[in-house]
Amino acid sequence: MGNPWKTFGHKYPKAAKWIYQIFMFWLFSISVTVLQYLIFTFLPGWFGIGLAGKEWYLFPTAMRLFGVDFTWTLLGTDVIRNAAGEVMIGGGLGYFLAYEIGTFLAQCINFPLQRNITYKSRGNPAYQFMWYFIAWAAISVICNGVNNLWMPIAAAYVSPAVYNLLVTFITGGVSMTIFFFVFKIIFPEGEAKKKDSIIMEG
Repeated sequence: MGNPWKTFGHKYPKAAKWIYQIFMFWLFSISVTVLQYLIFTFLPGWFGIGLAGKEWYLFPTAMRLFGVDFTWTLLGTDVIRNAAGEVMIGGGLGYFLAYEIGTFLAQCINFPLQRNITYKSRGNPAYQFMWYFIAWAAISVICNGVNNLWMPIAAAYVSPAVYNLLVTFITGGVSMTIFFFVFKIIFPEGEAKKKDSIIMEG
């Protein structure tokens, strides 16, 4: 009895390629998402209360939603305080740095895995990483701005470990959706083979 996957692949090569890429993309993306959650959760504590209480905003706007006063910002994270007004770990410059470091490290791992295994690309790595970095930077800004609308509210009612799950879910979900199609553009399969064949023919 033959291998069902190989049989399917021979019969429907395009569909098989898409299924393989979606599965491997999802597998690697979930793996780095777990890494992001761990960094979001533990790195702010390592940075300490000093950075947690330090404000750093880009385009700050004072807002009030659901009875919570906070500062929305495109980049940065609002300082979180308890009922007594004391600074808590999970906000401020400390959390913003942890967020950016977590997402960046995750993508440094994700990039070679997706390029070499999922898409089997042989294109110019410097060119691909440039566009990958641009996509990451844009996604990071968008996700940070969206998260800053609800994180201060969530922080008033739940623990950092809980809202870190939501941050990870939103950031990971948006990133996975956009990056899948970005990868299809910047990671053309078989590019090197096409160039080699042209050289040999010439």
